[in-house]
Amino acid sequence: MASGAQKSRLSIAVVGLGSVGGGAAGSLAAAGRHDILACTRQPIARFTLERAEGTVELPLPVLTDPAQAKPVDWVLLCTKTHQTAAAASWLARLCAPATRVAVMQNGIDHVARVAPLAGGATIVPVLVYYNGERLAPDRVRLRHAGSYDAVVADDEPGRAFVDLFEGTPLRIVRSDDFATLAWRKLLINAVANPITALTMQRQAVLRRPDVQELCRGILGEAIAAARAEGARFAEDEIARTIATLFNFSGELGTSMYFDRLAGRRLEVEALTGAIVAAGERHGIAMPLNRALLTLLRAINDATAAKA
Repeated sequence: MASGAQKSRLSIAVVGLGSVGGGAAGSLAAAGRHDILACTRQPIARFTLERAEGTVELPLPVLTDPAQAKPVDWVLLCTKTHQTAAAASWLARLCAPATRVAVMQNGIDHVARVAPLAGGATIVPVLVYYNGERLAPDRVRLRHAGSYDAVVADDEPGRAFVDLFEGTPLRIVRSDDFATLAWRKLLINAVANPITALTMQRQAVLRRPDVQELCRGILGEAIAAARAEGARFAEDEIARTIATLFNFSGELGTSMYFDRLAGRRLEVEALTGAIVAAGERHGIAMPLNRALLTLLRAINDATAAKA
């Protein structure tokens, strides 16, 4: 593991080789600037990344046992938020005080969620915008969903993360108001994820006029909670969010949609659950988000009963 911040070739462990982790690991491995290690439950022989720049098939070293892991320069934590505790054994072995952990997860509490598990490592919150679709355990399709693929804070760890992806197709930008952007991304997830999961349709369903009206109501509640939490939103934030959603192809799915199709647990609490919790803290009525939360929790309970 490097002792300084300016090592040209770094060791990077990617925990979770799903839609987000596969896109990041494949992009870094294809660039060839760093040493990439995937931490997964099952071994794979090679990894394939489908992308607009061309499909690449890559050798990708894999560990399936945390006991075999050693400290690295960077950990990219790419599991779902509800899987964070299950990744604790990986973090315990991969992290040292000099390690940086890029938390590439949804939600607004990246640092609080991961810091207790990271052994004094520096936590780098990352907002992910690229669209990944896990086609198989060893194959991910990566699509660019907007003008940038991820956002980090405009600080030294954030700048180091940007440098990490130099030479890859992933476009990482920095922001001096990361907290507002975290809430802004949560607004997108607040409507796209639950509605696609509940209707079991891709994002084209958001173009229905009646669904758009529902989105406006969900967003109005969420924006009130976000402003109470300190987010600095524009007066026309609802219209901006809807416009952003329409920038995405209707053919794209969401992580919650793919999870429901696969019969996996839905990432409820870090999305709709976080919005409802913020509303409760500030005494803001949230009937629409509460209704979504009830339905999504019911799906999770049914999934758990089948396991």
